[in-house]
Amino acid sequence: MLKNHFKIALRNLRRNRVFSLINILGLSTGLAACLLIAAYVQEETHYDRFAARAKDIYRVDLSVTEGNLANYPMVDVAVGPGIAASLPGVETSTRLSRLGDNFVRYGTRQFKEQKFVVVDSNFFEIFTLPFLEGDVHTALTRPNSLVITKALADKYFGTASALGKSLDLQFFGNCTVTGVIDKIPDNAHFHSDAFLSFSSLKFREYTWSNVGFYTYLLLNPQTDPKKLQARFPELVAKYAVPEIARDMGVPLAEAKKAVNTFVFSLTPLTAIHLRSDTKYELEANGSTRYVLIFSALAVFILLLACANFTNLSTASAAGRGKEVGIRKVLGSLKKQLIAQFITESILLTGFSMVLAFVLVLLFLPYFNLVSGKHIVFWSFLGFPALIAASVLTVIVGAAAGIYPAFFLSSFNTIKVLKGSIEGGRRSLLRSSLVVFQFAVSIALIVATLVVYRQLHFMQDRRLGYDKDQVLFIQDANLLGNNQEAFRQQLLRDKRVVNASISWSVPGGGSMNGTEVYPKQAGPGNGREIHANIYQIDDHYVPTLGLQLVKGRNFSPDFPTDSSGVLINETAVEDLGWSQTDPIGKTIVRSGLREYKVVGVVRDFHYLSVKEKIAPLMLLLGNNLGGIIVKINSTDAADFLRDTRQRWAAFSPAGPFSYFFLDDRFASLYISEQHTGRLFTAFTIIAIVIAGLGLFGLAAYMVGRRTREIGIRKVLGASIRSVLILVSKEFLLLVGVAFLIAAPSAWWGMSQWLQEFAYRAPISWWIFPLAGTAALAVAVLTISFQAAKAATANPVDSLRSE
Repeated sequence: MLKNHFKIALRNLRRNRVFSLINILGLSTGLAACLLIAAYVQEETHYDRFAARAKDIYRVDLSVTEGNLANYPMVDVAVGPGIAASLPGVETSTRLSRLGDNFVRYGTRQFKEQKFVVVDSNFFEIFTLPFLEGDVHTALTRPNSLVITKALADKYFGTASALGKSLDLQFFGNCTVTGVIDKIPDNAHFHSDAFLSFSSLKFREYTWSNVGFYTYLLLNPQTDPKKLQARFPELVAKYAVPEIARDMGVPLAEAKKAVNTFVFSLTPLTAIHLRSDTKYELEANGSTRYVLIFSALAVFILLLACANFTNLSTASAAGRGKEVGIRKVLGSLKKQLIAQFITESILLTGFSMVLAFVLVLLFLPYFNLVSGKHIVFWSFLGFPALIAASVLTVIVGAAAGIYPAFFLSSFNTIKVLKGSIEGGRRSLLRSSLVVFQFAVSIALIVATLVVYRQLHFMQDRRLGYDKDQVLFIQDANLLGNNQEAFRQQLLRDKRVVNASISWSVPGGGSMNGTEVYPKQAGPGNGREIHANIYQIDDHYVPTLGLQLVKGRNFSPDFPTDSSGVLINETAVEDLGWSQTDPIGKTIVRSGLREYKVVGVVRDFHYLSVKEKIAPLMLLLGNNLGGIIVKINSTDAADFLRDTRQRWAAFSPAGPFSYFFLDDRFASLYISEQHTGRLFTAFTIIAIVIAGLGLFGLAAYMVGRRTREIGIRKVLGASIRSVLILVSKEFLLLVGVAFLIAAPSAWWGMSQWLQEFAYRAPISWWIFPLAGTAALAVAVLTISFQAAKAATANPVDSLRSE
């Protein structure tokens, strides 16, 4: 019986080539999009699962809730071992800390490395990464031991064994390679090339009240993390509070208030990528919201393809009516007819799935480019993936074919043999499906426009500083005492407007933070706040075009500026000075260091525009490791060549490296750029699927009304009136789709925009633009069939009847 079903199904697919082709193209496009999104979601939701006991690993985070809220994915050096030693249920802890840029020398070769970290000796026992060389248990037990990736080993040592060889690190001297791993998996929340033993660091004191170490706890499987977390305030009171009292110069009783504002918490390792989003993450994380959005997109696109199948199948019902009637007369049962039609649907879906895999192979490089992923095609050919694809084929085939199957099998035998088929409910279903298809398409067009509008808003927003033609020269600390001499030489170039020595640049993340309070009030009055710190020189403000709203800039004419500070307007507000003049007032930071306010700079976006501007302190420093150069030249390449030669003339230990501030600024919005590109791609897919379905329906409707159109033309109907006759029903449905899609899209994108501190309004013109675009697609789709019907010779039309 099943074999017979397949034979008949193949015959019907061949007989209805046009409808079969449209269905296969629509379904394969929808399935390909669904497969790609499924791979994206799989990648996003399976981060950090490579660790053998990933479910038992938790990261210790810190929230400082006094004043403005500050969240950190890291804690102080003593916190991890202290928790493990003090609380039952914790098997062990491990730490990771970034080393920043490091110049590494091997023989005569030297490279600048940026992905070096320091870790505890048990790091690779918790994050179970297999060793290609060395012993995982002993590799990091000694000072100046180094575990590196195979890629780094090949870079320095070629095909020779790396084990036992030494690399000269800028700040640590000779370090011995004691282990080699393959690589960090792509779906990990950290990626490093080299891991230095923790014992290489020299600590004078192990403290609790600062940050800087990404700390992970391995819990006993029976341990309840919530109950464990509930005991953290005990440790804060025992260890952190005395340090806070000492550093802030307050009585112990006063510092005990920090128990409620200095909060340790636990984040599951497997939740870091999607649920943790602080500005201090090891890498930019994903978002649960985006996973849900793209999962919904996959479902909607698949529903669009299924709607096409249902629409075209019911529309072509008249062509199958006599077949159904004859089969019923010959004794076919209704369930046999249903099985036949669902078999046809599953077979067609199977063909579509095969074509979908071909489309995935063709478009996977582009998908990786726009999504920022590294998905390989072979991942779609694994046994679990193929089983999932097979199940999806059956489900989609059955879902798409079930209504047409019941609809066709329910025909009245006598009526269909006489050529009469009821069409009221069928017409309503077709109309509803067209409305659904175009409502989804219009909503996606609106979403795409809003995403790009928000992206341009962030990039074009007035930042409060000048990012254009600003060059940042890295590693100026390699010049030693010649930093100022190099700056002066740059200033003698007519293309240089100004130059400043500082490694703190907007968007660069090169800053520290501290708790501060106004001396006049003292801590504990609700005005203690967390402020970020930039170390700058007296040329920083004019070089970046920052605006002073009160007071003055740092100046060599004032020796006391070494204990002075510039603060931004947000710091003035949070310190409670908005109604008074802050100039001359004193700020106290941890360690009881006092700074006198000499000036207030207008708020500027020193972090991403996605984040609300936070309090900022600008402190005077020396030999700060970077040089910011404002240039005025149409030939940046020529200026860079000359600057590289000047750098070489000073013979620093490292190569000339740089970036432009506007490029760094643009890199802050990579996630939004990927989102915009994905929305664009899936919007195009949705429109293509909707257009295919509309094309098929238009072809069918024109074919059904050939005689009517011929009679109308004989009676004097114009081409224009025939075009309107054929088109108006579909255009009306697009209008209904717009009325449904507009409020839904507005609500959805309003929710998406809530994650941005500064956001562009959803302008009214976006909706008519999206509706017009969908209307244009509909007109273009049906125009061919409408024009063909309108210009046909009525004699031929009537003869065909």
